[in-house]
Parts: sequence; structure tokens; C-alpha cells
Amino acid sequence: MTAPALPGHPHLAYQGAELCLEGQPLAALAQEYGTPLYVYSKAAMLQALAAYQCGFAGRQVQICYAMKANSSLAVLQLFARAGCGFDIVSGGELARVLAAGGDPAKVIFSGVGKTRAEMRQALQAGIGCFNVESEAELEVLNQVALELGLRAPVSIRVNPNVDAKTHPYISTGLKGNKFGIAHERTLATYQRAASLPGLRVVGIDCHIGSQITELAPYRDAIERVLDLVQAIEAAGITIEHLDFGGGLGITYHDEQPPAADALWTALLAQLDARGYGGRKIMIEPGRSLVGNAGVCLTEVLYLKPGEQKNFCIVDAAMNDLPRPAMYEAYHAIVPLQPRPEGVRCLYDVVGPVCESGDWLGRERHLAVQPGDKLAVLSTGAYCASMASNYNTRGRAAELLVDGAQTTLIRPRESAAQTFAHERLLP
Repeated sequence: MTAPALPGHPHLAYQGAELCLEGQPLAALAQEYGTPLYVYSKAAMLQALAAYQCGFAGRQVQICYAMKANSSLAVLQLFARAGCGFDIVSGGELARVLAAGGDPAKVIFSGVGKTRAEMRQALQAGIGCFNVESEAELEVLNQVALELGLRAPVSIRVNPNVDAKTHPYISTGLKGNKFGIAHERTLATYQRAASLPGLRVVGIDCHIGSQITELAPYRDAIERVLDLVQAIEAAGITIEHLDFGGGLGITYHDEQPPAADALWTALLAQLDARGYGGRKIMIEPGRSLVGNAGVCLTEVLYLKPGEQKNFCIVDAAMNDLPRPAMYEAYHAIVPLQPRPEGVRCLYDVVGPVCESGDWLGRERHLAVQPGDKLAVLSTGAYCASMASNYNTRGRAAELLVDGAQTTLIRPRESAAQTFAHERLLP
């Protein structure tokens, strides 16, 4: 008998005594491929994308997946085949897009620190647009484009000073953040961009943060951007597309973010009311497409009782799952094969890395024994893509589940592979 899907995870459910993803028992996958192990649901990713596509039906919209959330080649290939473009923040990410078969004309290059080499790489590839984040960057991009005999398509990222009400590390739209051009400098910056022969102004961009769970910050940002568009076009500079970034949150614990289709139905009505509903729109979702499509499987190594805390020590660590250590982020942790008669104890779930910050979950009620397998939920975004080799730990293997089919999309990294590019002294 199949129980209802776990909250926020439409394709993850217990079937009898087995936690299954798209009907596949995860314990069997852990046994076959080892742990730590990332497992992603193809159906969950495409379902999340379909919600955006439904909300945009009948509109001129380009969805550009913000690939920093999860840059595995097979994930990029999946979204490219579904018609997505890509939001990149480095030359390495552009190389990944091209390797996965993505269309460079559907690529947007964001980020505050683009190098001249990255600008040349992107111009020669023929990307769709640079989201320029500073006045100094405008000047450098103009020089690089002229050296190549090209004109760079640009959109200027505006910092609207809107509070996205999210973690300070992933808030990007306030005056104190490093991103974008200050609202007050926007018109002058557009006038400068329009005067430079190596640039071609094509749009305006705004991205206020990540893991946003309310509608109001989006509404505020759109109003401020549209006010700027009105002023810019009054100065004789045409804005072809409006880029509203991404940032829609997912359910990690008890968050209730708006559904993508409901969000954009409301925001498009706002655009229509201002007379901009017919413009081409660009958006850059990341976490909301992949976050709840993934789980990380891990094995319980030891149970360590203590006077103040009990520790459940597992084989996944902060190098595999950086978000708790970086953001004190919450990820649900559940057993793959629950012990119905087991005694639940309160544990801090921790990894083997030699840092006190190496924890995956605090104060979790679990009935477990060494050898049991657990699933850390909502790990499709900003986990594998932020993983490291700290403590010379190889990166975890990654699987993509598509119904009854399972594809190994990244083999487990061996110790030798972690130092293969290093050199001994003569």
C-alpha cells in the first residue's frame, strides 16, 4: 500500500515499509550504489517546470534554469530538452551548458565578477545576454566586445532595495548587497550603456534573493522595475525584455511558498495592469525546479550517547551537504525502512568530518541502529553543486530515476581522483 507523498515531494512516498522515489525502493539503490548517494526524480523536475510553463501559457517567456542550483550535466540536458535556457555565473558553467547540448542563444550571464576571458568566451559562443552588475563592468565589456568586433547584448541588473525576507546570505536585492546597480543610478547607467559602441541594450534585470516564500517582495520589485522601464524608455532607450530573476522557495520544513503557476498568474496580472504584459519576459528559477526532486541517502555508522546530546553519526558530511553548516539550514531526515517497534531518541545527526560544524540535522527524533539508511530530503539544490573534497572525501555518486529506469549520472569519486591533478615535488 502506498502512503501519501511526503510534503513538498510529489514523487517520494512510503510503500509498505520502504521509502520509494517514483516507485523505486531507495534502500535497494543505497545497497547497489553505496552511500552517500544523491538520487533525483526526473518526474519531479519536469513537474516543477510544467508549473511555470502553465503559468506562462500564451505569453512571450524564456525560462532560464539557474544552473548553480544543480549543474550536473544530465540535469542540464534534461532542461535543455524541455526548452529551457540557462542562467550562468561563470565561464565554467557556460562550458557545462555547451557540453550538455544547451543553446548558447538562450544563455544569460549573471554575476558581479565576470573576467575579460569569460566575457570573450561568452561573446564568441553567442550567448543571449549579459546581466551587467556594475558601471565598471559596462566599460570592460564594451572594450572586450570591440576587440572582437562584436556588440554585446546587455541587460542591467537593478538593485531595487526590496527585502526578500530570506536568509541574509541569499538576499540579493537590498542596498547593502553586492549585486546590481542602485535604483537611483539606473537611468544614468542605461544612458551610458546606450552610448557605448560595443554594447546593445536589450533588457532590464532584477533578482532579489533566493528561497522566497511570499508574494509581496515580488510585487514590490516589479513595481520598482516598471517605474524604471518607464523612465528609461522616456529617455529614448528601448527595453526589449523584462527579466525578473528567480528565487521562489520550496518546502524544507513547514514553508508554504506559492505555487509557480499561481505566483506568475498574479504577477502577470500586475504587468497587464501597468501595460507591460505583452513584453518578452525572462525568468531564472533554480531551487524551485530541482530542490525537492532530490534526496541524499546516508548510512548510520554509530550511535553515541552523551550527557547533553545524543549523536547519530552518518557517512554523509558537510562536504556532501553544505547547507546546514553554511546557512544553519533545515533538511528533513527520514528512515528508508522505518522501525515501527523501535524506540525513538533525540539525536543530532552529524557527519565524520573533523569540524564541530559538520551536522546535517539537530534534535531529530529517530528510531535507528547502526547500518540503517536515512534520506536527507530536499537536497536537489545547492548540495551536490556546492560539495567539496574537504578531508579528501570523494564526491558522492548521483543517480537520476525515471520510473523503473535508473541512470548513474555521476560515479562516486575515488580518493585518487581527488588529487589526480596535483604534483609532487621533484
